[in-house]
Amino acid sequence: MSTEEKSLHFIEQIIEDSLTNGFPKDKLRFRFPPEPNGYLHIGHAKSICLNFGLGLKYNAPVNLRFDDTNPAKEEQEYVDAIKEDVKWLGFNWSEELYSSDYFQQLYEWAVEMIKNGKAYVDSQTSEEMATQKGTPTQPGVDGPFRSRSVQENLDLFEAMKRGDYPEGSHVLRAKIDMKSTNMLMRDPLMYRILHRHHHRTGYNWNIYPMYDYAHGESDYVEQISHSICTLEFVMHRELYNWFLDQIYDNNRVRPHQYEFARLNLNYTVMSKRKLLQLVQENIVHGWDDPRMPTISGLRRRGYTATSIRKFCDIIGVAKRENIIDYSLLEFCLREDLNKIAPRVMAVLDPIKLVISNYPDDLEEWLDAENNQEDETSGYRKVPFSRELYIEREDFLEDAPAKFFRLSLGREVRLKNAYIIKGESVIKDQTGNITEIYATYDVDSKSGSGNEASTRKVAGTLHWVSIKHAIETEVRLYDRLFIDEAPDSHKEKNFLEFINPNSLEVIKGYVEPTLAEAKPGEKFQFQRLGYFNVDNDSTSEKIVFNKTVGLKDAWEEKGKKEENLLMNTQKEINKYVKEKEENNALLILHAIVENIVSIDNYSLLVNTIVKNIKNDSNSLLFSNLILQHSKKVKFKDIEEDLLTKLYSMSLRSQLAEVRISAITNLQNDSHNYSLFETQLSDLKISEKNEKVLQLIADRKI
Repeated sequence: MSTEEKSLHFIEQIIEDSLTNGFPKDKLRFRFPPEPNGYLHIGHAKSICLNFGLGLKYNAPVNLRFDDTNPAKEEQEYVDAIKEDVKWLGFNWSEELYSSDYFQQLYEWAVEMIKNGKAYVDSQTSEEMATQKGTPTQPGVDGPFRSRSVQENLDLFEAMKRGDYPEGSHVLRAKIDMKSTNMLMRDPLMYRILHRHHHRTGYNWNIYPMYDYAHGESDYVEQISHSICTLEFVMHRELYNWFLDQIYDNNRVRPHQYEFARLNLNYTVMSKRKLLQLVQENIVHGWDDPRMPTISGLRRRGYTATSIRKFCDIIGVAKRENIIDYSLLEFCLREDLNKIAPRVMAVLDPIKLVISNYPDDLEEWLDAENNQEDETSGYRKVPFSRELYIEREDFLEDAPAKFFRLSLGREVRLKNAYIIKGESVIKDQTGNITEIYATYDVDSKSGSGNEASTRKVAGTLHWVSIKHAIETEVRLYDRLFIDEAPDSHKEKNFLEFINPNSLEVIKGYVEPTLAEAKPGEKFQFQRLGYFNVDNDSTSEKIVFNKTVGLKDAWEEKGKKEENLLMNTQKEINKYVKEKEENNALLILHAIVENIVSIDNYSLLVNTIVKNIKNDSNSLLFSNLILQHSKKVKFKDIEEDLLTKLYSMSLRSQLAEVRISAITNLQNDSHNYSLFETQLSDLKISEKNEKVLQLIADRKI
């Protein structure tokens, strides 16, 4: 096997095998078939890159086909957005097609199936059909209308087409096998009645084909050779082939369906229904909100097409589902932006810096490198003056030894400018610093070649000249959800995991070279991260979106929370052993504060579960998390595990465990009654006054 063959993913290998077995290369044809019922998201980007990538690799046409068979949910807005997204990602389709192009052909094939005894009109309610269809372990039974005559079926189907019947009164079903082990083969629906406006056909049709019927037949009309779907369609393949069997002509290409694992990304949701809910409930500001995982949202936030294609290439094409870390997507973005984004200076939390020995009337225009990663990017001129803005966090009046920024008596370099030394500060009535005064070394100008200019100092700060700075609106975006899998938790609404700090709007100041920046242009704000100009920008006000930080803040936060929880558990032992009550209360207060500060729901739940074991300190830790965390509720813990926690805790030799467990039970009305007998027994044998008081507070 050659090196190239080893690098092929399994879909490419299937195609290579087809060619080896005699399939003509000029008959290869692929398609990307979105349903226009929402905006495309990052998961669709993987499918786009796969299908159009195959077209490029094999020099084969790729159709963009809209599977528009449900007028209740589909709109022209979505069609236009999908086309824009595909083009922006860098791909061109061979033909723009629609399943609605084939409505007449699909109808005629359905009529032929009725004539051949392969389809019938069913007049049961949806509930009756669901019951009649059986279960995965129980075969279905024939419905009362399965034996209708061919003529009656033809007449009913024609009347359905004319619009004679209301929605839900009749459906057309394929007549296959009600006892099939594959429930999708138990006489699936082919057509339903919908008196709705279609974005292309208007009110010409009153019946619309189901996806499973239209999809494979549309592939056949277009002569698609390899129909590539995601893994949830594995069970649909048998039905896909059955429908093709009814119309297949040996002289034409027969499509074959193959399945790959879709993209699952943590800290987000991929369901169009849930994304639509976010839009409709105004949790986000539209489908292209920069917090959304939609391609349009990512584009508006500042993502590049190159970074998304690179991301899809890295994760590859697999047969097994897995969850990809959002950090990988951000890594691909940083890698691309690092090469192409010009470096500029911006201050987002400004404090005034006055260089006291710099002349009042002097103004210099200094050389600043545009991008050290790109030798051809050249230099720009930035203005320097006596009064500057620097970041508030870059100054401490009394700094520790490892603070490598500005403080009184210490030196730092101003980027592209001079070395300065902190001298004094001015404070307001509440003690907040409002101005910093510093002196500069006249001979230390960057690039001057003077000996002073090569002096090493602790750090380098970015800045903007106050009288030249442009005031801007800056939107600091963060992940929309605080949980890794917000829609995976039983009995919890995914909206409970919305990050309340996913958007912060602030006022910032940027260097004057950005006065003419256009929407979509991307920059690195030095030391702060990557930003792009938002579509809301006007000639009067520039709006910047934070695209991504220079470092992975979420990975750092995750590690910090894990370490904090681990260290907090160690404090439990100190708390239990502390004899002096006031000291014990201080330790407990710190433990509770740490628990409350942790946002990671999954981390908290997993820690509770992991500590349900016959160890008093572990049981106390689980109870304290359950008692004090605002992220976890009683119902979030599996009932048998929660019962085990209470039962073991009430038998614990450590009074603090019993106290915490009883407190939780008294707040957990669902489970309290289950432990009334155990609490009554405990009341008789208990010697700890706090435990007895807690039991007495709620009469058994």
